[in-house]
Amino acid sequence: MTLPDSVLKRIETLRQTIDAWNDQYYALDTPSVPDAEYDRRMKELQALEYQYPESIQPSSPTQRIGGFPLKAFNQVSHKIPMLSLGNAFEIDDVIAFDQRIRQRLHHTTEVEYVGEPKIDGIAVSLRYQQGKLIQGATRGDGTTGEDITQNLCTIHSIPLQLRGENYPELLEVRGEVYMPLTGFSQYNHNLEKAGAKLLVNPRNAASGSLRQLDPQITAQRPLAFFAYGIGQISSNTTLRSHSDLLAILKSYGLPINPHTQICIGAAACLQWHKQLAQMRDQLNYEIDGVVYKVNSTEQQKILGFISKAPRWAIAHKFPAREELTQIEAIEFQVGRTGTLTPIARLKPVFVGGVTISNATLHHIEEVWRKDIRVGDTVIVRRAGDVIPYVASVIIDRRPAHTTPVALPKHCPICHFAVVKAESEVIARCTGGLFCHAQLKETIKHFASKHALDIHGLGDKWAEQLIESKLVTDIAGIYLLNKEKLLTLARMGEKSANHLLTAIENSKTTTLPRFIYALGIREVGEITASILAKHFGCLENLMSADQETLQTISDIGPIVAVHIASFFQQPHHRELIEQLQTLGVHWPAYTVTPPEQLPLTGKTFVLTGTFSQMTRDEAKQRLQSLGAKVAGSVSAKTNYVVAGTDAGSKLEKAKTLGIPILSETDWLAFLEDNHSA
Repeated sequence: MTLPDSVLKRIETLRQTIDAWNDQYYALDTPSVPDAEYDRRMKELQALEYQYPESIQPSSPTQRIGGFPLKAFNQVSHKIPMLSLGNAFEIDDVIAFDQRIRQRLHHTTEVEYVGEPKIDGIAVSLRYQQGKLIQGATRGDGTTGEDITQNLCTIHSIPLQLRGENYPELLEVRGEVYMPLTGFSQYNHNLEKAGAKLLVNPRNAASGSLRQLDPQITAQRPLAFFAYGIGQISSNTTLRSHSDLLAILKSYGLPINPHTQICIGAAACLQWHKQLAQMRDQLNYEIDGVVYKVNSTEQQKILGFISKAPRWAIAHKFPAREELTQIEAIEFQVGRTGTLTPIARLKPVFVGGVTISNATLHHIEEVWRKDIRVGDTVIVRRAGDVIPYVASVIIDRRPAHTTPVALPKHCPICHFAVVKAESEVIARCTGGLFCHAQLKETIKHFASKHALDIHGLGDKWAEQLIESKLVTDIAGIYLLNKEKLLTLARMGEKSANHLLTAIENSKTTTLPRFIYALGIREVGEITASILAKHFGCLENLMSADQETLQTISDIGPIVAVHIASFFQQPHHRELIEQLQTLGVHWPAYTVTPPEQLPLTGKTFVLTGTFSQMTRDEAKQRLQSLGAKVAGSVSAKTNYVVAGTDAGSKLEKAKTLGIPILSETDWLAFLEDNHSA
């Protein structure tokens, strides 16, 4: 059937009208027509598209509720990772955050922040190509999420077509999907009338709705969306501030939370947090805190990132929801680094939409400080509405004959002694390389690329080797043979041969690598290299006391205690001797005077953000090779190392003709110049 021009024009007019009404209703919160009028226009458009199916476009408002059920979600790789945020729970945490920001920026004046409500929902990514929504994904692990495009298209507050004409060709919007409280209440009311299982809380309801394989089910759920940032963008649009970004997103028709405030300094942030906490129960959505972001994009670039979080933002959580329950037992769990964490086994209680039966007691000093005992009635909270913990004890309800909790003298896993320094709150197992609770992480670290580099011995095989008792300590790695390996599930002859070859090759190593592989607390690659250079051989290091260790540059008293304590343990000495007996060896290490280090006399400047390490770690690596690391570029600079988002230092280096190394080139340069 031929599509008449008059019909095409009417369809386009209806689409534009309905899109404008959606924008006014969901993005601007200013509905301009009654629901009946909206419904009439929508029915007219649906009828025309049914009559002329060739006119249907993916961005048409009629396509929000549609699509076929999926068998499974496809994975989506985020080109720019969707980072998480650090948390602040107390006023002091916010003040400390502000101090770190000002110190890094060398600011004596107040920093300008944007304070946004932290929506208790699900983080998503929306990808627009030429203004049209082409893909939507969950955050996932920050690097890889799930393709939930069909489900996101059912949410009316998410525009299928961006408004205006000045949007970039490619724009990835980051935001939060949530379920409004009125919608949640009404939906549960309908479920109750139908005798169906109720939704637990708005956040779980939003999460479950987005993960429905049938978009028709998602379309029935009352979901909404707020945009709070961007990921990938194609244009070179200059954004001076985060507040500018929010204004631009709003101009594209994306809904922005109206309760967003410019805050000058930490005091203003705390005041805004207090105001939002007072408003919390009047809002039509759940919030669990306030996110503070440095407003200036230039300052954000300077501050950069740590691990999976930006330095320039933090989530200041609200006081958690809480309930009363009783402690039935207290047990100690041993972490991967030997830390003993007391865990309260609770009489199950419903807190903030979740049944809680276990709660962390953090560490033994916290147990003693709060005088927590088995049998106590306690107040249980969910820190940041997520992690359950015991806030306080109701002493009046304490049963008779309770006794204070004692710190175990021996590790509940390996039975080696438990120690706790007077200056520390944490108790640790001294089993170290022998403790099975720590063994999996010990093996993974020992076999890692910068340690003994046993290619192929990762998480999966380490776990199987431990469970099958083929390896009970790291020396057991060198007792493996093909017959033993072939007993592991999914281990074929080819894989076994490759692993055995990697194990054999790892026997030839270097002293810094071996020291690092031992996993001594706070001894990383740089410190291991410093120790090797200073002592020259392992025997000298093993016999060094704390005082001797502290005479070495960059070795402080805490690290010195960790090193000395490690080598004082007889079982560690025995294991090291066993490893050497099994063939692990390294060439004699020549102690290099500072003036003979490979980069002595060279000056480097670091700029931008690095993906492989922090700026401090990069600086230490250069200094360990004799280089000087300067804060500014000058004619005396030998090299500039440029990460992502490099700024004025990079431009100045280009102007002066100074050699510029990318992060990849620089790492290769270090490898070539490393004397170890």
